[in-house]
Amino acid sequence: MTAYHAPVEEMLFVMSEIGELESLGKLPGYEDATPDLVSAILDEAGKLATDVLDPINVSGDLEGCTLENGVVRTPAGFKEAYAQFIEAGWNSMPFDPEYGGQGLPWLVATGASEIWHGANMAFGLCPMLTGGAVELLSIHASQEIKDTYLEKMISGEWTGTMNLTEPQAGSDLARVRTKAVKEGDKYLISGQKIFITYGEQDFTENIVHLVLARTPDAPEGIKGISLFVVPKFIPNSDGSLGERNDLRCGSLEHKLGINASPTAVMLFGENDGAVGYLVGEENRGIEYMFTMMNNARLAVGLEGVAIAERAYQRARAFAEERVQGRDSAGSSKEPVAIIQHPDVRRMLLSMRAQTEAVRALAYWVAARLDIAHRHTNPATAKTAQAYVDLLTPVVKAWSTDIGVEVANTGIQVHGGMGFIEETGAAQHLRDARIAPIYEGTNGIQAIDLAGRKVAREGGETMMTLIAEMRSSIAAMGHAHERLSKAADELERTTKWISDTYAENPVTALAGAVPYLRLTGITVGGWLMVRMYEAANAKADENPLATQRRRASVSFYARHVLTQAGGLAESVMDGSSVIADTPPEAV
Repeated sequence: MTAYHAPVEEMLFVMSEIGELESLGKLPGYEDATPDLVSAILDEAGKLATDVLDPINVSGDLEGCTLENGVVRTPAGFKEAYAQFIEAGWNSMPFDPEYGGQGLPWLVATGASEIWHGANMAFGLCPMLTGGAVELLSIHASQEIKDTYLEKMISGEWTGTMNLTEPQAGSDLARVRTKAVKEGDKYLISGQKIFITYGEQDFTENIVHLVLARTPDAPEGIKGISLFVVPKFIPNSDGSLGERNDLRCGSLEHKLGINASPTAVMLFGENDGAVGYLVGEENRGIEYMFTMMNNARLAVGLEGVAIAERAYQRARAFAEERVQGRDSAGSSKEPVAIIQHPDVRRMLLSMRAQTEAVRALAYWVAARLDIAHRHTNPATAKTAQAYVDLLTPVVKAWSTDIGVEVANTGIQVHGGMGFIEETGAAQHLRDARIAPIYEGTNGIQAIDLAGRKVAREGGETMMTLIAEMRSSIAAMGHAHERLSKAADELERTTKWISDTYAENPVTALAGAVPYLRLTGITVGGWLMVRMYEAANAKADENPLATQRRRASVSFYARHVLTQAGGLAESVMDGSSVIADTPPEAV
């Protein structure tokens, strides 16, 4: 079974050519993020991934987590790996130096996060959620809450969770029933939350739960939901841990994948009520939680990138070693490695090209986030934030769909051995399958893109992006016919979505999923071509890397971008079939 190796050279290339790393290093506060430093960071991250996280990935999957007398035990090696992780400062990379963060760009933290998830997705979920909680509290919490919690959460000494889902309220958060009753300067929380990743664990002494709940007089629906900090142990004024709060893990879910991460049913306030502290103002909890959810959606999209990379590495190594069948060209009568067979090469090229495209998109959006946060030109920052808002659902949904597709193809490359757990290929598919579901299903992401991000603003930001792509294509000096056609289809369907939504939102949203995929493959194709041009300009420096880049882009253009026309037809013509079919006829 081959070990995971972080694709550092590829990551640095994308950061440089797509993420514009050198330009980011000139933004206020990012001056230390030089290419040499970033290279050293990714190298060290790769070592931790290969030496510590990857070796416990399979064993963690087999062992899983246990709950005994209210105590969760993670698999062997996980607690020790987490201790190494926070001791080296990995948890603090993009956060405020005022509370112990390193203040590095989100683009750099994105690269490191890909490495954690590629080596061990179950492990990577813990710091991922803590990071989202840190960002939320940094923006919306009172100074007192920040001073109490941020330093220990940024260091990783305490972890954070997101408590949204209830048995009757999955994606429909308007149905949340957890109660919050004010008592002095605090609230008493009571209710049940399910699917809480790392809701209980043995990594840290304290866990900071962010919990959605309703106050007694709150309005109905999502407008009546508030957000609370509910710690496992209530901190004393000096920062030490005080009494145990009235909350516990009731059970752990038995899952298809990510078995080494505890997914908890959390019970709050079974006795006197769990002590919680209001974040911001009452009845604005959904608004605040979306800060964490959008952070998590970008991070989950990155999980799709990471799993795709890992599945590709494993499949390619197997294809080089597995001897089966004769050379199709007839040049040898001896059995050959299966990578010699055209269809295996087709599968591997498909895996690699799509992985490179989703990585490029995720990194490009991460760089826009840095620009939005730090650029001194308000107009530039505003445009960057508009792109982040527009493409967050695309990063989440398209990347995780590709993660599942690539992991599935990886099993096919292995043949019968891929169906056997011992090769490790099956775990990648099992782990990847959750990513299109949590943090808002991919169907919800598509509706968000088509409805909230495109139709409600008349497609303005999407059209701006399409214009930028067209300008870039023209400047390249090549026809890039397939990319231009894909951009045409994206423009056509964007206008259709905007026009149709105003009169018939059901029909417009029925085409949302193919519209999101069309957006992904087009923007991804644009970024792939940009990388192709950059590689060609430096072909003499690394001929093999350039050859591989050319192969990826050529495959992507002929096998992926060519889907644009069919997807556009599905959006504009096929959506009526869905909208017009009554539920009883499905």
